[in-house]
Amino acid sequence: MSERDDPVTIGRRVQQLRIDRGLTQRQVAEPAYTPAYISTLEAGRVRPSDGALRHLAERLGVGFEELATGRPAHLITELRLQLTGAQRTLATGAAEAAAEGFASVLAQAEAHGLVGEQADALLGLGESGIDTGDLAAARLYFERAEEALARVAAPLPARVPAIRGRAVSHYLGGELRYAVYLLESTLDELNRGGLHDPDALLLLYASVIGPYMDMGAHARAAQAAELALALAPQVGDPALVARMHRSVARTLLAEGRIAEADASLGKAAELYRQLQLRTELANCHWMRGYVYAQNGELKRAEAELREALAMLSAKRAALYSSQVAVELADVLHRRGKSDEAAELLHEVLSDFSAERGALHSAAAHRLLGIIAEDARDPEAAEEHYVRALSLLERAGAAGDLADLCRLLGDLLRRTGRVEAALDAYRTGLGHRTAPGTTTLGPAPAQPPL
Repeated sequence: MSERDDPVTIGRRVQQLRIDRGLTQRQVAEPAYTPAYISTLEAGRVRPSDGALRHLAERLGVGFEELATGRPAHLITELRLQLTGAQRTLATGAAEAAAEGFASVLAQAEAHGLVGEQADALLGLGESGIDTGDLAAARLYFERAEEALARVAAPLPARVPAIRGRAVSHYLGGELRYAVYLLESTLDELNRGGLHDPDALLLLYASVIGPYMDMGAHARAAQAAELALALAPQVGDPALVARMHRSVARTLLAEGRIAEADASLGKAAELYRQLQLRTELANCHWMRGYVYAQNGELKRAEAELREALAMLSAKRAALYSSQVAVELADVLHRRGKSDEAAELLHEVLSDFSAERGALHSAAAHRLLGIIAEDARDPEAAEEHYVRALSLLERAGAAGDLADLCRLLGDLLRRTGRVEAALDAYRTGLGHRTAPGTTTLGPAPAQPPL
């Protein structure tokens, strides 16, 4: 039960409802109360008991909750139903339509002071922003969600989706180091504090893999992938089960069985969250594909990377899928399928720019440069390398910068430009890091698996 409004507000509400219905104070009061009591209550000079409010609600033809709080009957349940609907829409890839649903819930929740529903709607708007590539807006929504949860003293596991959303928006915007800081510090706080919430940990471990890889911290990325897969929930087809729970909730709501409807909606919401986690687990398959590729097991690498792409809807998570697509293109190239690899890379570049997906664009240009070199087209190769270098310098991806400078230096040396080649090598040395490490601090504490 939500906390009721103050006596003055309730008194005004009772008076307005009574006048709207053309009732006298005596008609509202009898038989349990006196007109004088109703007059005192309407003036806000007495705090009505639950029994008095129930009597008045019956006489005025409204629900107890609406009279006590000003919220329409079943509002919270209706908002939860709308939230699960928007989450379902987002899971199918229709991010813009989902955002409209989340925005509608947010407006109603703000109007009635429902902080929990506000936070859920803001999280949904943030996820929608990530899917559409509007990273600045997404970051603001996640920050607002975290602030809303902090106002009601929500525990850390409950705040993890908002923190993770902030980190992902920074990461996709090219701010790798800050993204890793947010994710690692939260993991450390959870594990050291004994808050071993599987969903929260899985979300964080799966999300930190990409930034680790782009910073050259391969050992940490591999460890995060294994921990995420160990935590992964085992579900059948969560979309079908969630749809069933929403249908059941509607039936229960129509029958006035509010508590049961809320429970069914809670199950549906959890399944939609698991759907989003399943999308995150594509990163783990990508990581396995990367490991296989490093070990020369290219056929197995291709299978894992194709599985990762299959887990990402064609319409959903384009910024994520581009990263997997570039890795798959590398494997295809190494397997002698350079034309297919180049086609995949050009698809990636058609969707992204320096401001949106910079790291993935750089990786695509780097690989296109290698393919151009193999095709004996040094001019095209140099153009791709220079574009990639510019993108990586902005993002501060040290590990990739060192490798790219080596590639560019080798190309310049082979074409007779020795001084330019030396400059490229010197630049690369300035960004060199030991394999599997970065200048990050100690790794976060691990869960007791």
